[in-house]
Amino acid sequence: MTRTIIESKTKTVVMGFDEPFCVIGERINPTGRKILNEELERGDFSRVQADALAQVAAGAGVLDINSGAVFSNKMAEDPRYADNNFVEPTLMKELVEKVQEVTDCPLCIDSSVPGALENGLAAAEGRPLLNSVTGEEERLEMVLPLVAKYNVPVVAISNDDTGISEDPDVRFAVAKKIVERAADFGIPAHDIVVDPLVMPVGAMGTAGLQVFTLVRRLREELGVNTTCGASNISFGLPNRHGINNAFLPMAMGAGMTSAIMNPVAIPLGPKKLAEAKAKIEAAGIIIPEGMDDETICQVFNLGSTKSRAGKEMEAIRAANFLSNQDEGGAAWIAFNKDPNAEPGGRGGRRRRRG
Repeated sequence: MTRTIIESKTKTVVMGFDEPFCVIGERINPTGRKILNEELERGDFSRVQADALAQVAAGAGVLDINSGAVFSNKMAEDPRYADNNFVEPTLMKELVEKVQEVTDCPLCIDSSVPGALENGLAAAEGRPLLNSVTGEEERLEMVLPLVAKYNVPVVAISNDDTGISEDPDVRFAVAKKIVERAADFGIPAHDIVVDPLVMPVGAMGTAGLQVFTLVRRLREELGVNTTCGASNISFGLPNRHGINNAFLPMAMGAGMTSAIMNPVAIPLGPKKLAEAKAKIEAAGIIIPEGMDDETICQVFNLGSTKSRAGKEMEAIRAANFLSNQDEGGAAWIAFNKDPNAEPGGRGGRRRRRG
């Protein structure tokens, strides 16, 4: 049975066909997060550490660490900051160290820069997941030796020098090529986690069906674990959570064993809460004097002022229960008593000693 082992200093996560679905938290990524990017440029890692803790509390079994920041202000002082090959290696080491200060959750080292990958692997305690290798020749020759050197599992993305194919057979062939090339470096198939590439269903109506078919083939023919960027399926559509909530259990049913995703429901901030209160009062509804903001959110179904597990996590935990990966429903029951509880049965466990 295929088992991919990811470890921190004290915790082990097992990814496998007979294991609970593995959630890889994606929030520690400055791409598209202007405030986080600016904080990292100033050397402020407080949001990174808060995001790490929030994702673990929401149910992430592994934390993805992406160092793809752009330090625009520093470029004016030193042109080297315009080069990610200069910025990311140092930043990756700092990110890994800062996250490990607050949590012992296993990590996923995520970068396109070789120096950042190696610095992340060197700084990470345990056995992190490496993200990622593709079928491109240059990338294969650069990443696979690192995977072999550090004896870590790696995410394999199903595109090559020709780009991303819309043909699922081509994407399967790329995945097979990566598995075969990895074997040449002594890397076993159980250490390859294939990302079959999820297309937006709004742009390609068969995107979901393609992924489900690919995942079944990858499991049955190559015997590998699989992952994906879960939110890609709903890109550009309204009510993205609704699409994601349906997609994830269906992908799990097809054999997908992990996803890179946001496990946290973003809290309602003061500005949006004030706007919501104004709309409620404009509708003639009187909010009782002294009612605290969190109670208002619960009564009027506005979400929460606190960081908590998102709806996708609810769907995943339910699917784990229904597929008998949650013995006795213990994790489901604990989750519904306290959505921010950290129950067993989600792939994380203390490492056995002795």
